[in-house]
Amino acid sequence: MVDDELSMREYLELLLHREGYVVTSVPGVKAACELLSRDGVDLVISDMKLGTGSGLDVLRAARARKEPPEVVLITAFGTPSAAVEAMREGAYDYICKPFDNEELRLLVQKALEKRLLRQENTTLRARLLPGLGVAVGQSTRMQGVWSLVEKVAPGRSTVLVTGESGTGKELVARAIHMRGNRAAHPFLPFNCAALNEGTLESELFGHVKGAFTGALQERAGLLVSAGEGTVMLDEVGEMPLATQVKLLRVLQERKVKPVGSASEVPFQARVIAATNRRLEAEVKAGRFREDLFYRLNVITLELPPLRERTGDTSLLASHFLSRMAEELGRPGLRFAPETLEMLERYSFPGNVRQLQNMVERAATLSDSDLLGPSTLPPAVRGETEPVVRPGEPGEPQLGVGFNLERHLDDSERRYLLAALKQAGGVKTRAADLLGLSFRSFRYRLAKHGLTDELDEPVRSGG
Repeated sequence: MVDDELSMREYLELLLHREGYVVTSVPGVKAACELLSRDGVDLVISDMKLGTGSGLDVLRAARARKEPPEVVLITAFGTPSAAVEAMREGAYDYICKPFDNEELRLLVQKALEKRLLRQENTTLRARLLPGLGVAVGQSTRMQGVWSLVEKVAPGRSTVLVTGESGTGKELVARAIHMRGNRAAHPFLPFNCAALNEGTLESELFGHVKGAFTGALQERAGLLVSAGEGTVMLDEVGEMPLATQVKLLRVLQERKVKPVGSASEVPFQARVIAATNRRLEAEVKAGRFREDLFYRLNVITLELPPLRERTGDTSLLASHFLSRMAEELGRPGLRFAPETLEMLERYSFPGNVRQLQNMVERAATLSDSDLLGPSTLPPAVRGETEPVVRPGEPGEPQLGVGFNLERHLDDSERRYLLAALKQAGGVKTRAADLLGLSFRSFRYRLAKHGLTDELDEPVRSGG
């Protein structure tokens, strides 16, 4: 915390200490630079006016670090030009005096979540880059995909990634990001189907203070806050037609017009779109704009379903088991040969995501380090499965076709989405509703392919 007024430093220290944060405050730029020279700073909150220096000096010192912390600037002179300059220099956001305590608390929470996401991206890059070909697959079709990833990664062209649900579209989008010159910058996945039209535009393009109820301050959208990184528009086929028109102009002009603003702001981020829909069919049906389709479809990267990736199932299963063995502290975990043969024969309607969940379940529940066929669901073993039929209350009658794993996964997913809806999209509150820690909640979102919803809109709540 950097402020030349002692009273403000003490006030903010007390406020943030109550939220459980470890806070160190300093009076000026020199002391801030000395503090930043040490490791362990995740977030800097600095007043814009600091006597002989300014918050921009602190921002530049923070951005010069190898692993820069997020920076939030406080100013009593919240002009659009100051905001644009701060965002261009790499600030996460800024807040105007006088500010509401809840407004600052949510801003700090959001900034730290972005910091955590960036650290996770860095870890993922370190783990996946050396063997990313293994993680994606080594079948002939996936080698073609990987070859195309290598070609498109260095450029800035818009890429459209298509494929069935669970085929790994986000993984490939991350590979494009990490193999190019944007790897040191944020990768921000965003689910276009998760929000209504107004909130969707605010999250993508930003908004000015007072643009709508609850807009307590000006905020940059994802396209601007990603800096020189990458924004992944997942489920782009679900985007409302009115927003499609605006997105088309944004991609053509490389500028966004925040909601409620009369001026445009340039952005540098690369855009990767993804969908499990056939956009050509959506265009013919009038549900997707043809001009936007051609703008997104500069380079198309189609992911095959797992059933068409000969030899990849065993490879991916072994990869996922290796990761689970590390997480569980069981280095001896391995598949029996007949188990891998069964996995290769199964069609996997849920694709790679279903395989990953299946391996996780087998590794977690098995008492033996050797995972035999009995650790797989009945459908994979070629056995018939019971179906739940109406029976006595509290005692379901089981019949042919029932799949307990799928039933439990579907139920968990419904509860996750219901909690998100009741919490107004604020994930910390959704986690509380389910009695989960935020980290556990994030893990379950990732398990069900909902990681693209990690950057939720910040709402103050009642």
